[in-house]
Amino acid sequence: MASIHAIAVTANAIRGLLANACPRSVFPGADFKLYQANNFQAQPLLDFGVTVYLHRVAFNTMRRSLPPRQTLDGRRFRGPTPLDLYFLVTAWAKTADAQLELLGWTIRTLQNTLVLPAGLLNRFAGERGQVFRDNETVELVGEVLSAQDLMNIWEIAKANQQPSVAYVARMVLLDSDEPLTESELVQTRGFDMAVMKDDQPITTTS
Repeated sequence: MASIHAIAVTANAIRGLLANACPRSVFPGADFKLYQANNFQAQPLLDFGVTVYLHRVAFNTMRRSLPPRQTLDGRRFRGPTPLDLYFLVTAWAKTADAQLELLGWTIRTLQNTLVLPAGLLNRFAGERGQVFRDNETVELVGEVLSAQDLMNIWEIAKANQQPSVAYVARMVLLDSDEPLTESELVQTRGFDMAVMKDDQPITTTS
């Protein structure tokens, strides 16, 4: 279960995966960047390369309640929060032919690596250290965006719609550092019993 840096590291891992796999002899000078909405408003836009844009974060509804996390020394923490991260991956080039070639290569590369292992994810954690544990993975799933969803994204970005592909990074778990406090086991049980004396109730414990 990953730390709070999991969202940023997952996005960087997708970008880094594409950057490292890019055949520079085929796509010389290609750049790979993480984008925010305001990056789409800058001029000029990316001349040649691929952008990865996180446009939505949602709670994973398939496994909303997960069991508490327990460390090797027996300490227990509140259960992790599972998230789904929605990315728009866009290819950019000065000509339509070059743009579509780059987009095709991008899709094929991501489809070849639909499960991101912890080793790959942590490689792009930088100074954050180990964010994902050794047994953790993130699954990439291609998503079909509706025409309205695409229109909404590009309207916010204030740019002409470009050929893109959408992916969901599923079940990104955010660990909690909040200890799970538990009461001690019951050793004895007490029962309150009311008796009457001079027509007044008296409570006694046995």
